[in-house]
Amino acid sequence: MFSNLSLVIGRRFSQAKQREKMVSFISLSSIIGITVGVAVIIIGLSAMNGFERELQNRVLSVIPHAELEGVNAPVQNWQKMVQDANKHPEVEAAAPYVRMTALAERGTQLKALEVRGIEPELESEVSTLSSYVGKEAWQSFKPGNNSVILGKGVADALGASVGDSITLMLPSLGSTTKVQAPKRVRVKVVGLLSLSGQIDHSLALIPLSDAQGYMKLGDKVTGVSLKVSDVLDAQNIVRQVGSQVSEYVYLRSWKQKFGYLHRDIQLVRTIMYLVMVLVISVACFNIVSTLMMAVKDRASEIAILRTMGASNGLIKRIFVWQGVFSGVMGSLIGSALGVMAALNLTPMIKALENLIDHQFLSGDIYFVDFLPSELVWSDVLLVSGTAIVLSLIATWYPATRAAQMNPAAVLSAK
Repeated sequence: MFSNLSLVIGRRFSQAKQREKMVSFISLSSIIGITVGVAVIIIGLSAMNGFERELQNRVLSVIPHAELEGVNAPVQNWQKMVQDANKHPEVEAAAPYVRMTALAERGTQLKALEVRGIEPELESEVSTLSSYVGKEAWQSFKPGNNSVILGKGVADALGASVGDSITLMLPSLGSTTKVQAPKRVRVKVVGLLSLSGQIDHSLALIPLSDAQGYMKLGDKVTGVSLKVSDVLDAQNIVRQVGSQVSEYVYLRSWKQKFGYLHRDIQLVRTIMYLVMVLVISVACFNIVSTLMMAVKDRASEIAILRTMGASNGLIKRIFVWQGVFSGVMGSLIGSALGVMAALNLTPMIKALENLIDHQFLSGDIYFVDFLPSELVWSDVLLVSGTAIVLSLIATWYPATRAAQMNPAAVLSAK
């Protein structure tokens, strides 16, 4: 435990005089360096936390966690497949779907997209699509009315809105190998899917029975989508489920399409921890320079303290406290700035985008079209604690040199 005497003297030593302007400047530089480093790392980690939150709560709540899709032909007895899948303890729900690629047309505008036929009631158990469509639109999404729910990005590209009609050009199925003209289906937009991301620009939803009729599937479906309890273990769960069903199916999980996003977020987070140590370490080098100059400048005071009976430990603690002042001050100021910026990062970036009239994250490229942020207090404690520990380590060598100073040689030189 540091003594009160070392704390008082260390504080007095940290108050620069007029003749110590260079020491004061270097000390201020170290505080600014630690402040900026801590604030930037907290903001960066909060952004990564935000991306991970949006991936789990927005994207993974809408897309199927896993899919069982027929290999040789559409799935005939999908009801039994749903029952078999629900028997697995890790499967929370299952729902049939029909998937096809289509070309949407409205006037002179064309847009390629994925059309997915779903059963609204069963789909609500598998995903939260209804939360991003609207209650009224979801309730009016009934079979037999040639209705469609468009992604907002698709609707914007076509210039369509709720109540408008568009044409879907669907592939024609047949045994002939000749190229066939696509089937044209006139549908009415009853709702818009607004996820503020990439899915909005590539997806359209139609009722399951309508999709079966368009594709002449009868009661067959393309496959069955699953919702699992452990999203990160979806690949293993779907393999176990696939071994229990009687159909010959492809086994897919969300990781095959969006897994790279999760890996990239974790990689960037790891890199930021490394950058945190490097940036704060560089800032702490200024503490070493400051204390070495302070030791040289305070040589006579140190010698007087030694002649008065100050121990080596007391001298060390004086300069350790002096260095820790810079680390603690920089860490506290940086943490405060980082927390304030992280809590307001999304509106700040949105305001900047409006100011310069440029969108940093485009919805047709990224899975979200805004910069999310989520502050985790453990990250704040980790970053600020790392800064304080590194600043404490940086004081060790100058403090040791001060303790090893020979008072007789210093006073005789004066």
